Amino acid sequence: MIRKNRIPSAPLRLAMVVHGRFHAFDLSRELIRQGVDLILLTNYPKYVAQRFGIPREKVISCITHGLLSRLTDLGGHRCRALFEPFLHRWFSRWAAGKLGSMDIKAIHAFSGVSEELMMAFLDRPVVKAMVRGSAHIRTQGRLLEEEEARSGQSIDRPSPWIIAREEREYKLADLLFVLSSFAYKSFEGEGAPAEKLRLLPLGSEVARFGATAQDIEARCSRILAGEPLRILTVGSFSLRKGALDLIEVARRLKGRMKFLMVGDIESKRLRLMSGDNIEFLPRQPQSSLPAIYRKGDVFLFPTIEDGYAVVLAQAQAAGLLILATPNCAAPDIVQENTNGWILPIRNPGAFIERLEWCDANREALAHMVRFTHETFRPRDWTDVASDLIDAYMKALKASPQQNGIRLVHI
Repeated sequence: MIRKNRIPSAPLRLAMVVHGRFHAFDLSRELIRQGVDLILLTNYPKYVAQRFGIPREKVISCITHGLLSRLTDLGGHRCRALFEPFLHRWFSRWAAGKLGSMDIKAIHAFSGVSEELMMAFLDRPVVKAMVRGSAHIRTQGRLLEEEEARSGQSIDRPSPWIIAREEREYKLADLLFVLSSFAYKSFEGEGAPAEKLRLLPLGSEVARFGATAQDIEARCSRILAGEPLRILTVGSFSLRKGALDLIEVARRLKGRMKFLMVGDIESKRLRLMSGDNIEFLPRQPQSSLPAIYRKGDVFLFPTIEDGYAVVLAQAQAAGLLILATPNCAAPDIVQENTNGWILPIRNPGAFIERLEWCDANREALAHMVRFTHETFRPRDWTDVASDLIDAYMKALKASPQQNGIRLVHI
């Protein structure tokens, strides 16, 4: 179904509060296009937001916070944990100060930097929403603790301080936005009130990442010619993202398939463990990724824990079949044996078995590639923004203190 554009008869005034970029820039751009009176608070420079199509006048930036955050990142996860309380409180208080005199109707703030901001707006008729980009923080902590024990390597996982802080934020928020059914179930399992939870799957820039008919035929020609399958992974090469399993899959299929990993590498140890079985490219700008997706045949994502992972939406838009675990958004976008497969976490054998099937059944694989391109409509940022607007309009309508705001269809 094609969505109608929405033009506010009285603009929805929304503050997007994010300590970084994440998916907030893509979403903010589309919300502005759909008529939302949005102000973006971030620690990125304004010129970066402009690159994503956000007007400078719609951005308030805390550059100093961004610089210090990046310096602590260079020190590794122990350094980040040390400075985390100071940096999160600082950004939240800064945002509260900037928004205090503004006439806004809703706040869309990211987890970890919401507590002081929401406390400042407790007595104001503002819908206070928090978005959590991962599973519930306790679920995430348990999964990563298990992975640390499995690998024998130190892993960047939630500290007791941030766990306690985020759980206070969950209680302060009027709405809790999560990005996948996996994340939604994790909140349910940890006892979050169902009336607060909202599922908001992400999307991609389909116009940028979408595969053309020529792209699909080139991929099918490679597959049917018997060339080694090109297995692509985009994101970070980290324990959380299933690096141990990717290493094992690539080791056992060496010479039969080509593995490309695009993104940051968590540690030198992981890089050494992979040997020459995986080709690595450093993190690429968004503008370079479509060409990389076009050259892949299958997208591999053995993550241990994720909220959504925008790369899945990008891979889907690019027409790639997806092999992923259930601990991300894959169950929301993958139909088993149609456009991909959902395989267990920490089970490289299951990924190997499925990749060997792909290699041995080239005609069936090419048919799946063509069928996926012809029948699946990838979700784009227009859909995401429309769903978010709907959620806020319903919340505002339920509040007797919010009047005169509505969106009309054209």
